[in-house]
Order: sequence, then structure tokens, then C-alpha cells
Amino acid sequence: MCGIAGKLHFDTTRSVSPQLIRDMCATIVHRGPDDEGIYTDGPVGLGMRRLSIIDLAGGQQPIANEDQTVWVVFNGEIYNYRELRPGLEAKGHHFATNSDTEVIVHLYEEFGERFAEHLRGMFAIALWDKTRETLVLVRDRLGKKPLYYAEHEGRLVFGSELKTLLVDHIPRDIDPQALHEFLSYNYIPGPRSIFRVAKKLQPGHVLTARRGRLTIAPYWQPELAIKPESRTRPVASYVEQLTEILKDSVRYRLISDVPLGVFLSGGVDSSTLVAMMREVSSERIKSFSIGFEDESFNELPYAREVARHFETDHYDLVVKPDALDLLPKLVRFFDEPFADSSAIPVYYLSELARRHVTVALGGDGGDELFAGYETYAAYKMAEWYRRLPRSLRNLAPRLVAQLPVSHAKVSFDYKAKRFIQGALLPPERGHYAWKEIFSDEMKKQLYAFTTAEPLQDPFQVFEREFAACRHAPMLSQLQYVDQRVYLPDDILVKVDRMSMAHSLEVRAPLLDHKLVEFALTIPPELQLKGLKKKYLLKRALAHHLPAKVLSRKKAGFNVPIPSWLRHDLRDYVQDVMSERRLREQGLFDPGYVHQLIRDHQDMKVDYSRNLWGLLVFTLWHDAYGAATQPYANASSCQHFPARKEAAA
Repeated sequence: MCGIAGKLHFDTTRSVSPQLIRDMCATIVHRGPDDEGIYTDGPVGLGMRRLSIIDLAGGQQPIANEDQTVWVVFNGEIYNYRELRPGLEAKGHHFATNSDTEVIVHLYEEFGERFAEHLRGMFAIALWDKTRETLVLVRDRLGKKPLYYAEHEGRLVFGSELKTLLVDHIPRDIDPQALHEFLSYNYIPGPRSIFRVAKKLQPGHVLTARRGRLTIAPYWQPELAIKPESRTRPVASYVEQLTEILKDSVRYRLISDVPLGVFLSGGVDSSTLVAMMREVSSERIKSFSIGFEDESFNELPYAREVARHFETDHYDLVVKPDALDLLPKLVRFFDEPFADSSAIPVYYLSELARRHVTVALGGDGGDELFAGYETYAAYKMAEWYRRLPRSLRNLAPRLVAQLPVSHAKVSFDYKAKRFIQGALLPPERGHYAWKEIFSDEMKKQLYAFTTAEPLQDPFQVFEREFAACRHAPMLSQLQYVDQRVYLPDDILVKVDRMSMAHSLEVRAPLLDHKLVEFALTIPPELQLKGLKKKYLLKRALAHHLPAKVLSRKKAGFNVPIPSWLRHDLRDYVQDVMSERRLREQGLFDPGYVHQLIRDHQDMKVDYSRNLWGLLVFTLWHDAYGAATQPYANASSCQHFPARKEAAA
């Protein structure tokens, strides 16, 4: 596990400074505190910071092939490297280390730019082929490891985090479309970044730079393959196959030369990992949980019950987050606006785990693969709702609007109001509406700028993924879209940055690509049976987990942001988003922002997710000195596209 960075001049007569690569690596020392490695040769420079996990003595990077014509740095783990090595040795390749890194260079020699098809793991790879004067960048299939790049003024710079690119002074002009999408999602979907010139390499893609020309292409594309015969296959057969793949996936991720543990919330996904770890290993398991003083946000009792059941060495901690101290740190770790508030508990959980282990398994991916989100149940309920008599459909929104605002965790009024918001829309639009933070109508009042080109509907991010799976049942489409957007650009970003902030490697067994490919064949009626979420996964775990774990409602990893914004952070919010600061920023209308603050603090409307996004963005803007020259001040933005679909 490492952080990587590098640069390529398209003019081969120019040389990359070793000091520049060191400076880039210095910005991500938290990703790899154990070692540094630098390679420069004329127009190219590669660098890495290492967190030693496998082959502690011999796994330093960069690593080259026998004649030093191919060099590689990479961030992540290749779990099947021991299986790949004998085949490569049989073809005449000689290994100088026992590390997983060295497998990459020899695979490239055999298979060229398709080498990543043979890898099972999480990775962001940079490889220099000296003979062909070619730089190859590759990102793992699901996007577990990040990789940013920028092509600007005759050079390509890249790195594990956006801050590495800033060392080489790329322009900091804000991409207005990225801002527009951030305000809709509270994260920025790839391939965009907050800066115009910087991009994210998409999951499952390879970028090749040769003689000044960049090409980007997928090497893996998930395919929904729910065939007619899938729906007549016995449930027991699915259960058996799923159980075996789960065991295999966990077994691979126990490979480590350093202490290893598991995040445990007491929910189905993390409990599944503990159960499978107990099945495939005789080692005593270390498990980690955190809780909160607010009981509606505290899951420690559930985690402790699972820990007792499996007799783990369990460590937990009740935290009272200091948001005033933590927020500026989070902004620095994320580099671009990111407003998923569950990053806070992941930060504290990673801090706790790192006191005892260097590697932890996490349950990310279970909700997307096995239909665990409330929005999937909402889709099913919306189908029923649309069949109600018109009089009842007209009455329901008025009744829901009268519900008093509650700031408890996932309160009934919050869920009811969000449901009504998208219930009468087409399913694709409804799915987006349930996730949307700022609507177009709200943005029209919020924006204090115009753009040269019309801003595109943020729904297009979902729409391009829906277009790739129109043949599948609707529930499967919703899951697919979340796997392709929400998972890599929110969930995995959050876990990567917060764990790496503490130099902790987190592995995601539920995102093994073999398991993902299997999940894409599961019929929707085995994913969501009635309103029972994760039906097949729970069937597979019925003989492994306590009944209480399987029957408890999904809680989510949340913090009491609505209450904080009314109490602990009340003055802080007013100060950070003062009229003076907002006018200097020139992006948002101060009067509208302050109206949102008042309405939330007076408990008229729960605007917590909106305000958290604005708060994070403002702190980010101050910290990164982002350029706002592309914008012209105006009373409101007039460049909004019309919705493509109307309400049913």
C-alpha cells in the first residue's frame, strides 16, 4: 500500500527533476510513512511513498524488469500474485523480490497494456516502458484506489491525491460543471475533479501516454447478465455459490506480513466478514468499532454482540467528535469538496484500528451488490404508490409536509419527505431525486454567477450508466448505477482518504471483482424480496450469523449533523459562511444561504445535507485558494437545462 506520483514531459529533450518528484511524494507521506522511492530518466519521473505490508524487506519501489527497461510504482495490493508468479517464471522471467509489485512488470512484458486483466486486487499503477517511451496508468476495476491526472502545457502529471498535482502548479480554475454536480451529490463524480484541468482516471480503465498523445480505454466493464434461466435456478444453488465466493474473497485478503483486523459495525456486511474470517482462518480476529453519546446514532451494542458471538479481540470507543478541529483536517485530506459526513466516524474508526493493526477489512460494497439501501425499497414502494387513487396520491404530499422536523437518525419525517419527492417520477429520475441535495430550483436561488456555456443536468451522470444497462430489470439497473457512481466516487473515496490519513490499509472483500460479476447475475427477486433487503446474502449467512444481526434494520454510519448545525456548530456556520466571505468568494448568494441556515436552525426544514455541503465547500475554497475568475457575478444563474422527463 502506497501513494504514487509522477510526471512525463511530452518533449523528450526535457528532463524531470528528482526534487519535484520528492516534493510531490512529500504531500502524501501519510499514505506511505515507511519508505520513499524515486525513479527519473529524462522526460519521466516516478515516485512512491510506501506503507510496508508484503515482503517488508524486499518490496521497495520503483521495481524494474531484468534489463531495467520497464519500471513500475503502484498503490494497492495484488492478491493473486503468488498464483501468477509460477506461470511467469515458466516463461523465463526472473524475480528479484517476493513482492506483489514485481509481478506487474513481467505481466506487462507478456500482455502489454492488457496486463491488468490478470490482476485480482486493488490498485493504481504507473508503468514506464523505456523502449517504447510509453507511460501507462491503470486503475482497479471498482475504483478502490484513486488516481488523478492532468495534461497541461506539454506535460502529464499524476498522483494518488489531487494535492500531488498542485505541486507542479497546475491551474486551480474551478470547473463549474464539477461544482454544479457537487451541489447535487455532495461529492464530485468522475472523471471530473473540482479543477478544470485535473481528471480522475475512471475505474477499470487504462491511460496510455506516448509521444504526446493520450488514449484512455476500459479493460473491464461490468455486465448485468440476468438471463431467463437465472430466474429458475434454485435458491440453494445461489446460496452455495455465494458462500464459496465470499470465503475465497476473504481468504485472499488475509495475506499480510503485518497485523490485520476488521471494521465491525454489527450490521450484516461487516458481520459477514467476521463470519467468513472465522471460517477460513484459525487466527484470532481483532475487531474495531466506534459509537456516539447520542443513542440514536450509537451501534456499539450490536457490534459487541457480534464480537462476543465470534470471540474476537474487540476494541471499541465512544467518541464525541470535535467538528471544529476535525473539519479543516478533512478538507485537506480530501483535496476537493467532499461532503459525506460519515467520513467523520470512518476517520475515528481508522484512528482506533491503527493503534493495533496496519491492515483492516471493511464491508464496503454490500449495499450496492445485494440491495441494501432504503432507496431500493423506496423504488418498490413507489410502484405501489403510483397505483393508488389520484385523490390519495394528492393527499399524501400535503400530509407529509405537515410532519414536524426531527433531527434524529434517519427520522420518519425525513424518509417520508424524501420518498414523496421522487415517488411519482420515472424510476431513474426518482432514484436521482432521493439522492439529490440541491435541486435545480434551489440552485437558481443559490448561484451568484453565470457561465459561458450552459451547465448540464447533473442527472446525466446517472443517465450514462442507465444507458449501459437498459436491458436489465429496473432494480438491477438502480444497483448497477450505484456501483458505477456512488460507490467509487463517494463510498470508496471516503474510506481511502480517512484510512490513509492514519496510514491504515483497508481491504474490501465484498468488492472482489469475481464476487461483483456473480452479483450481477442475481435476479432482482432474490435481492429484494418484498421489502426485505439483502435477501440472498442473508439466506447465505443464516447459519453463520446471530438472528438478531440478520433481522435488524439498516442503520448506516452516520453522525448527528442536523443537531450539530443547530447547537455545537451554530456560531461556526455563521462565521464560516458570513456575508463578507460569501461575497468575496463570488459564487453563492449570501441572502439565500443565510435563509437556509435560519430555516434549519429554527427547525422549519432539515437542510443539514445542503448546509454541510456549503460549509465544506467554503472551507475547501479558503484552504486551496481556488480561482473563481471563470465566473461572472449575477443575481442568479440562467443556464439550467430543462428536465427531460416530467412527473408521471
